[in-house]
Amino acid sequence: MDSFSEDVLGERRPLWWVSESQWEPWLAALSPDRAGIARAWAQGHGFSGQSGRMLTLPDATGAVSGVVWGLGGTRALGTIQAAEVAGWVERLLPGIYQCAQALPAAAATEVALGWAMGQYRFDRYRTSPRPLPSAQLVPPPGADLAYVRRLVAADTLARDLINTPACDLGPAELAAAVEAVGERFGARVTQVVGDALLAQGFPLIHAVGRAAPAAPRLVDLRFGRAGPLVTIVGKGVCFDTGGLDLKPSQAMGLMKKDMGGAACALGLAQAVMAAALPVRLRLLIPAVENSVAANAYRPGDVLATRQGLTVEVTNTDAEGRLVLADALTLAAEESPDLLIDLATLTGAARVALGQELPALYTSSDALTAEVMAASRASADPMWPMPLWAPYADDLSSKVADLTNASAQSFAGSIVAALFLRRFVPESVAWVHIDLYAWNGRERPGRPVGGEAQTLRALYALLASRYPPG
Repeated sequence: MDSFSEDVLGERRPLWWVSESQWEPWLAALSPDRAGIARAWAQGHGFSGQSGRMLTLPDATGAVSGVVWGLGGTRALGTIQAAEVAGWVERLLPGIYQCAQALPAAAATEVALGWAMGQYRFDRYRTSPRPLPSAQLVPPPGADLAYVRRLVAADTLARDLINTPACDLGPAELAAAVEAVGERFGARVTQVVGDALLAQGFPLIHAVGRAAPAAPRLVDLRFGRAGPLVTIVGKGVCFDTGGLDLKPSQAMGLMKKDMGGAACALGLAQAVMAAALPVRLRLLIPAVENSVAANAYRPGDVLATRQGLTVEVTNTDAEGRLVLADALTLAAEESPDLLIDLATLTGAARVALGQELPALYTSSDALTAEVMAASRASADPMWPMPLWAPYADDLSSKVADLTNASAQSFAGSIVAALFLRRFVPESVAWVHIDLYAWNGRERPGRPVGGEAQTLRALYALLASRYPPG
């Protein structure tokens, strides 16, 4: 990795992490001449280990002698997280840096991961690409660099796909991205395209995507020949106009990211294959554009489903749950050991939890606890939400088995999850994540643009459930 430097000759500047409670003991442990300079310099800058602050230390000649990062409060070294490290990289002067403290293995890995993630740029459409940070890191002892490389590659793949506009990433191009990953790992990838969706039993995917110039499709990747079956489904709506229930312009501007669930699902699948987890992996991506044309599906239409239920369309802008329904039905036919779907499904989840906290739904409290443990361990947040069964009445229809959207605006994320629940048998362990897949504001290490939300947490879940042999 370009951001790491293991064998380069030259001066290596020390990096320290110090909490406020450890600031004075840290100073006392320095040599007297260095401690005097550090204390005076820190006092002049008002630094005493505050969270998120950086202090570049000079030596007696004024040259950089090291850098101290504030952890704040009483935080221990083991609490360092990749996200905060990613924000530090651009703030450092050019040079080679080396951790001056012994870090716990997990923290060492977080430092290396954050350092690598801080290099991310999406410059495909810039005539003058932005320079990468020039600071390099000697990997901390104990860091799992194989894990770092897997997760950074997966994160980069997902972000790049989300950031690519629909003019260059339609259903065919999204399918090509799946095929490229599959070819790299020897996976088998097949597609059901256009009217073949009707012949092979995917009427909802066909209905949502048929009005677009690019044919709708279901992309199916399989990897591995032994072990439990893990199936991942990603919503691949490459652009969403809202259909005939047309979105206003301010709501349509970010709809290139409506395939963020598929991007994160593909990144997760790549990480699983790269780690050779002992599972049979299946990835299903219904890839469509929800467009407006004479043959677009309409409010009031009644659609068949692969499962056999009929759905009355009450809102053509609730299309993601439709394409997922057929894909989830197909996935459930094999009774996977674990079924995960990821989707930029509802604005209601953002109203409830904001942009940075994906909504988690599962088929059991035990599975919720398992996912949340992985979320906390990887510092990749999400929040559990209830599959509140009484709200399923909001999907009642007078002409079909159910509607695709509620007539009222309350509990929209829960109602959408309950819709999907109708297509997953109770016997299947199921995880549904309603995510945003976007950073709407600039934060350290998180530039505005695509974000691979829950990818690390779900990888941690799978690696814990199915550890490599």
